[in-house]
Order: sequence, then structure tokens, then C-alpha cells
Amino acid sequence: MDIRNIAIIAHVDHGKTTLVDQLLRQSGAFRENQAVAERAMDSNDIERERGITILAKATSVEWKGTRINIVDTPGHADFGGEVERILSMVDGVCLLVDAAEGPMPQTKFVTSKALALGLRPIVVLNKVDKPAAEPDDVLNDVFDLFANLGANDEQLDFPHVYASGIGGWADATLDGERKDMSALFDLILKHVQPPKQVERAAEPFQMLATTLGADPFLGRLLTGRVEAGTAKAGDTLKALSRDGERLEQFRISKILAFRGLTQTPIDVAEAGDIVTIAGMSKATVADTLCAPEVDTALPSQPIDPPTISVTFGINDSPLAGQDGKKVQSRVIRERLMREAEVNVAIKVEDTPGGEAFVVSGRGELQMGVLIENMRREGFELSISRPRVIFSEENGQRMEPIEEVIIDVDDEYTGVVIEKLTGERKGDLVDMRPAGVGKTRIIAHVPARGLIGYQGEFMTDTRGNGVLNRIFHGWAPYKGAIQGRRQGVLISMENGVSVAYALWNLEERGKMFIGAQEQLYTGMIIGEHSRDNDLEVNPLKGKKLTNVRASGTDEAVRLTPPVRMSLEEAIAYINDDELVEVTPKNIRLRKRYLDPHERKRQSRADA
Repeated sequence: MDIRNIAIIAHVDHGKTTLVDQLLRQSGAFRENQAVAERAMDSNDIERERGITILAKATSVEWKGTRINIVDTPGHADFGGEVERILSMVDGVCLLVDAAEGPMPQTKFVTSKALALGLRPIVVLNKVDKPAAEPDDVLNDVFDLFANLGANDEQLDFPHVYASGIGGWADATLDGERKDMSALFDLILKHVQPPKQVERAAEPFQMLATTLGADPFLGRLLTGRVEAGTAKAGDTLKALSRDGERLEQFRISKILAFRGLTQTPIDVAEAGDIVTIAGMSKATVADTLCAPEVDTALPSQPIDPPTISVTFGINDSPLAGQDGKKVQSRVIRERLMREAEVNVAIKVEDTPGGEAFVVSGRGELQMGVLIENMRREGFELSISRPRVIFSEENGQRMEPIEEVIIDVDDEYTGVVIEKLTGERKGDLVDMRPAGVGKTRIIAHVPARGLIGYQGEFMTDTRGNGVLNRIFHGWAPYKGAIQGRRQGVLISMENGVSVAYALWNLEERGKMFIGAQEQLYTGMIIGEHSRDNDLEVNPLKGKKLTNVRASGTDEAVRLTPPVRMSLEEAIAYINDDELVEVTPKNIRLRKRYLDPHERKRQSRADA
């Protein structure tokens, strides 16, 4: 059977997973009466809750006697490592672009990777049925993007279709029948070349592992494209590292291939096909699985370096161990090392004390998803504020710069530009009308300046702004950037919060806790209205006497507390603060709980 291997790439929320749903449905991968969840490829709980794709996943459909292996990739810049890895095992890409929003930061990132590999994209102008859609203008913008990224003549002569993933149609022209996806299927068969690996079917077996999985019955699973030869269950293979070092020799216990949404056992892994192999115990992502007589490892795609780091430590607060069971540093280290093995965009380093670990990655969202997964698995952690990773170039300190694209209502452009180019040391690159009373702002801002800005941005734009960002490059260090301006309210007692005490403290600032919540000394319970930290007593009740009051007592009506999400909490804290994460709670605290130790430390830092 003929094979085509393609990846669906796009910016976040441009409709990749919805489009794949329709391709599966219309190709007959589902039965007529089969119950299938919306966004079927987003199988992870967090993916469904947040509505984003985090892990790249493969599926396959059959169309006119040809099997099309499709890889659905993440759209958020923080998970770009998944995209970089996946593109090495496909022969073509479908680039989805929202017909209203146009090319966005992640569109630029994934397109540059695809063009560098020599892939010839098919452009799918999605959501053309939106009222604000400008498909022809967006098509011109995509051409300009390709030209700016150095596309060759063949890549610039890209085919395109107009589509609506939610409507389930794709057409070669804007005024087509709008009936089904057959135009896109036919274009894939015509434009994407069959894998060249088919010509190497007679050579010894070779496969580059691109994703790692696990099965309770089969153990470790490695997925990739077969680069040469064939393999059957029971064959003996060996694993080579990137440097060509032999890691292990093993016998294939099972070969699986993607058929619709399920993985089905197959007899033979053939050159050019995307398959999953079980049986190994040490081999991992970027390693080569090959026949015993092969001695050369396949080259793996280089991955962009991480830009931020976060320290994961044990939870040493007085409330440690009450919610979660996995609290030891040894268990935390094992879990982080497993994550680094699967996710090539993450690096884990030990600290001298051995009770904390520095985890480096692409962004706050990537770190937030990792922490969220760990807390759901029963871990308790203390998390530091994200720190930007600097580099040295010719003796000069360099820092990562991010390209920020903001769509905001015209009336809020002033405050956004002032914040980005003023205190956050950004440079305004472009500003133009985006239609429907909105302005598009493009700026290059130090990554340090964007830590904690998302919440402030949403407040400044009354929740109507959309901010997208992606790594742009390195630039000389731009000097100190002011962090959070407000101080915090710190509990000076252990116990349970009292409504009367919180009511009296409301004039001091906004609260992060409500009544009847467990507290401890050094825990942050609110934001001070001034720029200094203030120790307060949230346990102090009303003094009672046996003398009747002359008037009626005032009713205690508390303002609802501010409840931060995990990412908001991590971005909010200062360097001397931590986020305590447990399966049931997210608390803010000072790094040193004892007030005397805090004063000693601040004097030492000064």
C-alpha cells in the first residue's frame, strides 16, 4: 500500500485538532454509530481542560487506497520541542493559518523548521467562514512569511485550500461546494511525495526514535519512522546513542502501527512507515534502533536551547505531607529524570544540597503543565520564581529576547506600549490596524520582562487582549527590570484563619485566602497595598466581654479572595518567595519561614 507521512502544524487555537477530527471521520476511521469525543486527539486530561495540544500524537487514515499517517502537533511555543522532533519523520506538512488572525509567532517558528528540512508545505486557510476572515490578505501574508524565512522557489510555489475545520469542508476555491474534505485529501496525495525510505527496503533495519511511551503490559514503547529495511516481532535489534555508542541489544516483543485512534499490532514494520516498537529497556528519544550489523547512528534534529529555569524542591512547610504521598527528594528526582527522558526540550540538574533540582525549559506554561501533572500524581513540591537563562558571547552577557504579538482594542494600545517599551525594556517593531476596532502590536521584549506580565496585561486590557510570544533570538543584557511593586501580607501565626481578623486586614490589601483555612508562620496570605512586606495576625478574633454592646454588631462581610492559578502564582512571586504545590492546594510562602532568618538573609543579600 502507498504511504504518505504528514504533520499538521499551526499556531495555538488555529484548529489543527478539529481538522484532524474531520479527516478521521470522513475517511471512515470511525464507524457510523461510534461515539467519539470532540478533539479526539487531545486524549490527555490537561489538554481537554485547557483546550490546547501538549503532546504530539500520530494517527492514520486511508484514502483511495493510500495510507496517510498524520501527526497532530502542539501549537503553543512552550511545546515547540515536540514539533522539532516530529518534523524529522514526515515528508510533508499542512500549515494551518487562521483566515482572520493570519500568521502568528508559532506559525513562523514551525514554518521555519519545516522549510529548513526541505519540506514543501500545503497551506490550509482555516476558519474562512468567520465574519472577520480575510483569506486573500492572509494568503499574501503567508507568502511574505515564506519569503522572509528564505524559502526556495519550489517551497514558495505552495498549493493552498480554503477550509472550515468545524464545518468539515475544504475547497480549492473560496466559492466551492463546501461539501467535504476530499479536496484536501486529494491535494495531500498529489503534493506530498511517498517516503524515499521505501527505496531502502532491502537494506538492514534502521529507525530513529522520536517519541517515547509506556504500556503496563508491553513496557517501554518507541515510535518513529522506519528509515531502512524491515523488521518482524521476534527479530533482534540493537540501540545506538546519538554518538554511535551501543546501549543495549533486545528482541522485538511487538510492533504496533496507528490505525485511526488506536494502535494495532502488525506483522512487519516496513521502510517509510511510522510504527511503534516494544521490547527495549534503555533506548530513548533520539536513539537509533537498528539491525546488529549496523554501526552508524542516524542523525537527530538539534533542539533549540531552553530559555528559563525553575527550581523544584521538597515541601518543607508545617503542612507538608497532609495532601500528597510523594514528598521525598529521591522520588521527585526520579520523576523529573523520567520527564527529561521523554521531553527533549527539558533539562534537569541537581543542586549542591540534593534537596532541590533546577529544571530548564521553554516557558512558564510548559513548567506549569509539568507541575500540574506531578501534583495530580500525588507529589508535593516547592517551586521558585522562573529565572531567565543567560549566555556568554565574546565576553558579553546575552539574554533571550521574545517576539510578542498583541491584538488589543484601540483604546488600550497606549498602556500596553508604555508597559512593554518602558519598565520592561522592549522595542516596538510594528503597529498597525487589525480591523474591527483592534490594533496589532509587535514588539521584541526581554524574556525577563514578560515573566508575570500576563495577568497585568489582562487587567490593563479588561480581559479583551490576546498576547502571543515566541523566542526571537539573543541580545546584549538590557539592565535591571523592576519586578513586582507591591509587598505582601505574611502570616505571623500558625492556625486557622478567622473571618473577623481578615475583615480588619482588608484595608491593608487584597486577600489570597478566606476564612477557616489552615495557615502557618511565613505563609503569604495577601498583597499589601504598599511596596513593603507586612507581618499580620489573621487568627485574631474579636474580644468578647459580658457587657452588652450599645449598638448592633457589624456583620462581617468578606471580599472574595483572589485565587491564583498555578502559572499565575509562579509568575507572581519574588526571588525570596516560593509556591507550595500539593494535590489539593496552591499556597504562596516566603522562602525562609522564620522572620528572624528572613531578616538575616536580607541583610546578607544587601
